[in-house]
Amino acid sequence: EVQLVETGGGLVQPGGSLRLACTASGFTFSRFAMAWVRQAPGKGLRWVSKINSDGSSTTYGDSVEGRFTISRDNAKNTLYLQMNSLKPEDAAVYYCEKLREAYYYSESDYRGQGTQVTVSS
Repeated sequence: EVQLVETGGGLVQPGGSLRLACTASGFTFSRFAMAWVRQAPGKGLRWVSKINSDGSSTTYGDSVEGRFTISRDNAKNTLYLQMNSLKPEDAAVYYCEKLREAYYYSESDYRGQGTQVTVSS
């Protein structure tokens, strides 16, 4: 059974930083691309960042480019999202997703339960 468990969310002031983690199990983590997506209150899911299976290639949404960094540790079956210079508009539930193939152009097939990020003074 595929399981994705996100941790690291919380309350942070504007300009602050958070590091999210997603621990994966039930599949061979190193064979699949992964992604972070988020959902703000009253809005749909929007992708944030994606990374291919070996971590050699990444991509970011325009709204987070230059502030967020996605990474992975295949030895630990863990995906990360380092979020810096957080803005109130970054507040959302953040989910990690497993993608269907090794490269991040593929679609997702599993999503975790999410972790809440609140950005407020």
